[in-house]
Amino acid sequence: MVVSHFLKWVATAKVSERAAAASALARAYVNRDLPFEDRCAAEAALTFLLDDASSKVRAAMAEALSMSHHAPIQIIAALASDQPEVAAVVLARSPLLTDADLIDRVAAGQKATQKLIADRPSVSMTVAAAIAEIGEAEACLTLLANHGAVIASMSYRRIAERHGHLPALREALIAHETLPADCRHMLLVKLGEALRGAPLVLALMGTARAERVMRDACIKASVTLIDGTQAVEHRALVEHLRLRGDLTASFIIRTVAHGKVDFFGAALVALTGQSEQRVSALLAGGNDVALLALFASAGLSKATHGIILQALKIWREVANGKRVAGVQEVSWLMLKELGGQGAEGDLAALVKSIHLDALRQNARGHALAIAAA
Repeated sequence: MVVSHFLKWVATAKVSERAAAASALARAYVNRDLPFEDRCAAEAALTFLLDDASSKVRAAMAEALSMSHHAPIQIIAALASDQPEVAAVVLARSPLLTDADLIDRVAAGQKATQKLIADRPSVSMTVAAAIAEIGEAEACLTLLANHGAVIASMSYRRIAERHGHLPALREALIAHETLPADCRHMLLVKLGEALRGAPLVLALMGTARAERVMRDACIKASVTLIDGTQAVEHRALVEHLRLRGDLTASFIIRTVAHGKVDFFGAALVALTGQSEQRVSALLAGGNDVALLALFASAGLSKATHGIILQALKIWREVANGKRVAGVQEVSWLMLKELGGQGAEGDLAALVKSIHLDALRQNARGHALAIAAA
């Protein structure tokens, strides 16, 4: 095609004809069906068509060029900055747009643009981080649903921090197997806050009771959360709980009673500053004097030392195959260490509540087993 004739023809052709011609010329260019000189002329003509008055012409070019590695970069950049119906296909597909190009457009803040970028076949960790940091909730939801997106742990955290109050985002985050444990805890807390403030809950319980019930529920859920947390994530979860002020003595006692010894070790490492190897060795086979010194170094009150030591000894025997026991037995022996059922005080009340929860849980499991038989 002689470009000079084409350009003269374009000036008088109908929109539908111009769009068809632009598409054909663009496909010929990216398919490399033209000699070098004709390719140069075709590139000039395509660049000229960027100024066409009709968006349909530019949209036809965008459709033809959007997936090519050989499209003229200046044309792709111009189409990506065009009006939404033109830019959409380029933003969603073009392999020529760099991470910097995509991040600039995410930063522009248009919701539709952010969603398109979040839904690209491949989203780099850098682009995902930008969406997590400044993207609208819908863009973050699209990103989480994109199996071609590489999402860093920090990006999960930012999405949870910024949008964790939204049910759809919470559900999408929790569905990710790679979601860090500290993010899961953050979402548990946000869910508790949402429930605590619900009008129905407040009407049924009142503010003070709702606060107490939700706090207890979050603590129990947090202990359960440790079961699904890999050992390599324990340090991050411990630090998250510590910064939130949730790594309390009562929480630590719950974790020990439930046999979360590895997590307890990670907490001791964080609280004492001692090496992971030394703490692990002490928990696995250290004598009472060394363990009590470790507990004191962690800031645990002397009143808690005996019951923690009692629980550790039982879990050691379980781990070594010398004993069969569960939370119900361990919590009962911890309570005996405090004086049995007649013991009083906050610490005794805590251990009693752990024991009663274990009794209920075991009875529930027994009932279900009978029903299933």
